[in-house]
Amino acid sequence: MEALETAQPQDKIRNVMTWLQGRIIGQELLIHRLMTALLCGGHLLVEGAPGLAKTRAIKELAAAVSGEFHRIQFTPDLLPSDVTGTEVYRPEEGTFHFQPGPIFHNLLLADEINRAPAKVQSALLEAMAEHQVSIGRETFLLPRLFMVMATQNPIEQEGTYPLPEAQLDRFLLHVKVGYPDADSERRILELVRHELLRAESDEPPVRLDEEDIFAAREALLSLHMAKPVEEYLIQLVLATRSPAPYDADAARWLDYGASPRGTIALDQCSRAVAWLDGRHFVTPEDVQSVAHDVLRHRLIISFEAEAQGVRPDDLIDRLLDAVPAP
Repeated sequence: MEALETAQPQDKIRNVMTWLQGRIIGQELLIHRLMTALLCGGHLLVEGAPGLAKTRAIKELAAAVSGEFHRIQFTPDLLPSDVTGTEVYRPEEGTFHFQPGPIFHNLLLADEINRAPAKVQSALLEAMAEHQVSIGRETFLLPRLFMVMATQNPIEQEGTYPLPEAQLDRFLLHVKVGYPDADSERRILELVRHELLRAESDEPPVRLDEEDIFAAREALLSLHMAKPVEEYLIQLVLATRSPAPYDADAARWLDYGASPRGTIALDQCSRAVAWLDGRHFVTPEDVQSVAHDVLRHRLIISFEAEAQGVRPDDLIDRLLDAVPAP
């Protein structure tokens, strides 16, 4: 354990990823994207049916990170102050004091975010973007290490409040998780039986502290990205705004493309993929591997596309085929 504690941030993060893969069976992509969001300092929106270990994943990650974790179950009667906090009057002093809400934690799970009304969603997403909370005339800074993982259920739409496109853009990644295969299902059963027999969970091999995470973020910026790869990344984003030169159908199906936040996110996530793979340079394949998760929630498709059953992922596939890679 002592050797692991003194290891380099890259080795420590890889050890944590390996441990998570043993704790979250059949969701390798989710684990990879969780670490990507942590490394890039962004937030993660996870969409999947109930029971796919979305909540468990962020809780297990919190066990391996030296920081505070909190979960908010979003419901229709939730108030913005339930998330950000509120001012409490102290009669003995005759003054108001701010009582911080659950958002003032390092890792925050916003469970079923689309079940809360717009005001609550805005309170959370504003804090995600500005890294601060304003109450009255005062502004309170959030922790330096701050990450939100929000979940939403794609099956039940009754009583939900879909996130507006401008708010979706605040998320670094939008990940869709599916059901595990038969082999993973067997391993899940074995894991659950093991936990029930021992009545305890295995401890992570190492804990990541803030210095490890911020050192890793600096290392991402030092990775080499060749000019042709950078130009390819930019052209992919531009193709979502003006797809006509690449694909005539895509031009009819797309109303709005990705914002500059999409370009920044694609750059950061591509670097994270290369870094986690142990390389000192970014390849076009790195860009392609995260394109769907970075762009799918930033594209607004037309009514014609919806009528024909075209999804944002279909458009991204076509643009990846059409935009020439270096």
